[in-house]
Amino acid sequence: MGARLENITMFDSKGMLHTSRTDLNPYKKQFARSGKIMNLEEALEGADMFLGLSVGGVLKKEWLKKMSPHPIVFALANPVPEITYDEAISSRDDIIMATGRSDYPNQINNVLGFPFIFRGALDVRATKINDEMKLAAARALAALAKEPTPDEVNSAYGVKNLKFGKDYIIPKPNDPRLILHVAPAVAKAAMETRVARSPITSWDQYREELNKRMGHGNPIIRQIKAKAQRDPKRIIFAEAENFKILKAAEICKVEGFAKPILLGNKSFIEKLIVQNELELEGIEIIDPRAEEETKRREEFARLFHEKRRRKGVTYIMACERMHHRNYFGPMLVETGFADGLVSGLTTSYPDTIRPALQIIGKQDRWNVVSGMYILHTIKGTLFFADTTVNFNPSPETLVEITLQVAEAVRNFSIEPRVALISYSNFGSVKGNIPSKVQQAVAILHNNYPELIADGDIQADFALNSEMMKEYFPWSRLADSPANIFIFPYLTAGNAAYKLVQQLTDQNAIGPVLLGLKKPVHVLQMGSTVNNIVNMVSLATIDAQRLGE
Repeated sequence: MGARLENITMFDSKGMLHTSRTDLNPYKKQFARSGKIMNLEEALEGADMFLGLSVGGVLKKEWLKKMSPHPIVFALANPVPEITYDEAISSRDDIIMATGRSDYPNQINNVLGFPFIFRGALDVRATKINDEMKLAAARALAALAKEPTPDEVNSAYGVKNLKFGKDYIIPKPNDPRLILHVAPAVAKAAMETRVARSPITSWDQYREELNKRMGHGNPIIRQIKAKAQRDPKRIIFAEAENFKILKAAEICKVEGFAKPILLGNKSFIEKLIVQNELELEGIEIIDPRAEEETKRREEFARLFHEKRRRKGVTYIMACERMHHRNYFGPMLVETGFADGLVSGLTTSYPDTIRPALQIIGKQDRWNVVSGMYILHTIKGTLFFADTTVNFNPSPETLVEITLQVAEAVRNFSIEPRVALISYSNFGSVKGNIPSKVQQAVAILHNNYPELIADGDIQADFALNSEMMKEYFPWSRLADSPANIFIFPYLTAGNAAYKLVQQLTDQNAIGPVLLGLKKPVHVLQMGSTVNNIVNMVSLATIDAQRLGE
């Protein structure tokens, strides 16, 4: 790896390192060359790369024109580089330019290397940091630069899609994936070269520990993504004419969270993919309105008419609806062509959920479906419901919502602890809302005594076990705070999760639709790329579970 010594011409403040010089120390001597003594301008003629770690302004714009095609210029003197970025790129169109400055593309900074090299070395208790470990770090950085960039990095630099090329040859310093790529690579190299005194036995566990140390994101999100990667499913992206959806599809495809199927105008989608240089080669694109889909539309219309003909849907109406992605998409899932669907980025919640309910329907064991949000807070991971579907649930509906959420929480290997929320504590204030909640709690205690659930209870008490022990030591929630919050009205649940989301500045996962026969998840209008990826990953693990 790297250039051969005979191809390197090195300069110091006194000129070219030449064998005729008698002032060279042992480190410089190995780079000394014989032959003609050149100045910097002469050395640059036909050169493939310039690497500067000297002083500002020593490189002239005209000299760069003498270099070979697609020259690499790393002008790393700080604070003023050997040649400014603007001067360099104006000298020729094919130049690949980097500096040590953060205000231009391709910042070369030791923050990309040292912290993660040290982290990997320390975690295996390496006796030294050898060349193999440094090379492993370099290779990890090079590989990471070629992967799709996360949404938070794109947003930080005000671009839609950072893509490997002459303006992006190295990851950005704020990329949260750096530690997960570089540190394990360094640790592995230390083990392979036998300088590690404490080898790592589980790389998945090690990466999880790194995430925890850095405080990166929600542990539930990491769990969801890890499970999704084990068996990615065919997930419909119903609004693929939108850049965010395509970017999320790229991430899901590359990271292995799902096997995306894109719905929409094929030529428009392909144009967007090319314009934004997305890695979606070979992706399946289906246009519900295309002529080649006529036969499938007719079959879907027949099936939909059979389901809804006694609910006012004529065959002509069924045929018309199959031209729309929010009907065509769920039919692909219902007929087994796909395993799940995500939609709703550009449409209202009712317009997205209604076709799914009509086509896929709720599971036979439930009378309702419900919407749940997952939020990571300083109090841990919390689950809120119902936040999106049932406006004024009855006591019986509250019971079903509670059971649906408790089942979902158990699937994350978390013990459900349910608080049914009201403005009173155990009947301290009379009213319709406390009464409704008390009836639901009575049903839960009688029919599902193994479930830790209690109410009616105020939200602050549900989160504070010390207050519970002091005032209500007999409650099932006295030993530990609740992690599931069931709200008596949709208004309360919806407002609560949005307040917590904004105050904690955390991404919420949701709305997670519970109770359907097959995975359909509705995106929030305006969801970020990260939100979409999370929901797709969740759809994948839901499909995995249903297939077990």
